[in-house]
Order: sequence, then C-alpha cells, then structure tokens
Amino acid sequence: MLRVFCASLALVTLFILGPAVGGVADANPAASAFMREFGARAIEELTGNAMAPAEREARFRQLLDEHFDMAAISKFALGRHWRSTTESQRRAFEQVHKDFIVHSYAARFADYHGVGFQVVGSTNEASGVFIVHSRVRTSKTEEVLIDWHLRAAGDSFLIVDIVVEGVSMAVTQRSDFGSIIRSRGGIDGLIEALRAKNSEPVDSRPKS
Repeated sequence: MLRVFCASLALVTLFILGPAVGGVADANPAASAFMREFGARAIEELTGNAMAPAEREARFRQLLDEHFDMAAISKFALGRHWRSTTESQRRAFEQVHKDFIVHSYAARFADYHGVGFQVVGSTNEASGVFIVHSRVRTSKTEEVLIDWHLRAAGDSFLIVDIVVEGVSMAVTQRSDFGSIIRSRGGIDGLIEALRAKNSEPVDSRPKS
C-alpha cells in the first residue's frame, strides 16, 4: 500500500505536458483539464527542498482537502467494517487516515523533479466516475500508466482513486487496513496503529 500510494501521489508533482495525444479519446475534456491544473498547482506548491516540512505538510493537507474526496476514500478503505463502526469511530478514523497520508508522503515531494507527465485522454464510466488516463516517463525507456478516478463536484471534480499500472490505491488500502483490523481486534486497533505510524519521524520510514 505504501509503495502504490507513494508512487501515485508523487506523480502529481511531475511536469504537465500537453493535451491528449496518441489517438486516445478524450471523452471528458473538463476532467482532463482538472488533472493538468491540479498537477501544475502541486508542482508550484509542494516541490523543491527549500520549504520547511511543516509548511509542506500544511500545503499538502490543503490539496487533499480541496481536491480529494477523503470522506469517500476513508469509507471505502474500511469496506464492510464501516457499517459496524460508531460515528465517533468514523470521525476518528477519517482524521487519522488523513494525518497518515499527509505525514507519510508530504516530505517526499521535496525530492521530486519533472520527468514527464502526460494526460492522454479520458473516459466516462456508467457508474458516474470519470477516468483521466495518463502516462509518466520515468526514464528515456520506461513509462508508467496512471488512471485518475474522479467524481463530479459542482463545477469541478474530486479524486476518489489512483490506479498505477492496474493497481488501485483504494483497493490496496482496503485490503491492508482490513488485515490490520483483523490482527488488532477491530477498528480501534487500526486507529491506534495509524496513530503510531503518524508519530514516527519521517526519516525512519522505508523509502518504498
């Protein structure tokens, strides 16, 4: 889960190229434009190593609040366990989940520099999800395929999932969190596990 989500969030800091290319259909130009604009803002606000860690975390948290549907992501991450949680437990999990994402990944943006991010098209799903397709050139010979799953939010969009080479961030988190719930005896165990991770110095974490 750490590898998938780290790779996914890191990609928003890469250089935004041009419009859809290579003959891939762009069924929702507005969704594609949203991803380009979001990426440009992330580059401006999060990359570079001169920023204080606390400031980078604050900016990263603001991007999550504004452009990710964190309530829906947290609900999906708990899966069937969501139904058996109290309102208090849900609020606690949503907060610690967001803190986990911010504390785990904000510092990594200092090390990322543009190598090539290109929106190549978009599709509209029957479920109401819009998928923006992109590819990232990590070297002269290697590319990574990324699909950004969005939902409409007024006159804009919110990100609900990131799929890296066919691997869903949301599904991976759901599996990993489910394992922690089972091993820790319930949702409270997961909350405590995430709080413990959030208290670790960032530099002590694996660079995965």
